[in-house]
Amino acid sequence: MTLQIDGIVPIIPTPFEANEEIAWDDLDRLVDFAVTSGACAICLPAYASEFYKLSEEERLAVVQRAVARSAGRLPVIAQVNYPSVKLAVAAASRAREAGASAICSAAPRLFAMPEADLLAYFDGLLRSIRLPFVLQDFNPGGPSLSVAALARLHRDHPHFRYVKLEEPLMAGKVAAIREATDGGLGVLEGWGGMYTLELAPAGIAGVVPGLALTDILSRVFRLARQGRGEEARPLFEGILPQILYSLQNMELFHHAEKQLLKARGVLRNTTVRKAALTPGPHEQEYIARLNARVLELVQTLEDLSHA
Repeated sequence: MTLQIDGIVPIIPTPFEANEEIAWDDLDRLVDFAVTSGACAICLPAYASEFYKLSEEERLAVVQRAVARSAGRLPVIAQVNYPSVKLAVAAASRAREAGASAICSAAPRLFAMPEADLLAYFDGLLRSIRLPFVLQDFNPGGPSLSVAALARLHRDHPHFRYVKLEEPLMAGKVAAIREATDGGLGVLEGWGGMYTLELAPAGIAGVVPGLALTDILSRVFRLARQGRGEEARPLFEGILPQILYSLQNMELFHHAEKQLLKARGVLRNTTVRKAALTPGPHEQEYIARLNARVLELVQTLEDLSHA
């Protein structure tokens, strides 16, 4: 399938049984939920998929299963996160053979690395793959890749199609990237969709959040794109506390996301594979309260669709 992102690209979480084995039937339901919620593509296994707790075989297997379940309904973006170019290339090749429509890889920032070395990493990866490529540049400890570096990488490798950024105040950078690449490199907003309402009218190509909020964020994105931000604001303000709270810690996010998906009737279990953060009674109660507000908004959307 071709990759044309214009909307929401949720990360599919990895569902587990109580014994921490992958719950394959639940994975099928998660893919179906993405389709019915208005996603324009799906991505896995990423940070929100607990990729770092999956074996090599499991990482490939979830991509294979998602491709099979999607059955052409949505492009599947396979995430290959490795600090080694060699390992990333091998995983990307396996994902291509599994039927992935595109490859995504996060910048290898396990340790601080100069921009020139990051460019060398992605140059090596891009020379070895031909599928459309999404670069995730999440760097909570400092600046992300510069506009000049991204434009150079896109010029040298036109199949580098999208960059996923997860930083505040990036409307100006979105405009600069589009100008420097003549619109050839699209910008995706990550970090749970926290900046959707701000950046949709600023020219981002899409948003990469958790799966459970896909339908609400899809409506927010469309309305904001159409200049109807005030109409989208109540929906966005209703989910923003949940996004902010859950993303204080990625392990906390796994619990909040899976509990919301269970409340929405998609998941049977909310198991997070260990080692995992264990939320206390206060955190559990607050997650439930925030998720209840999301469920109210989901009902509002359903009522609007039937009006």
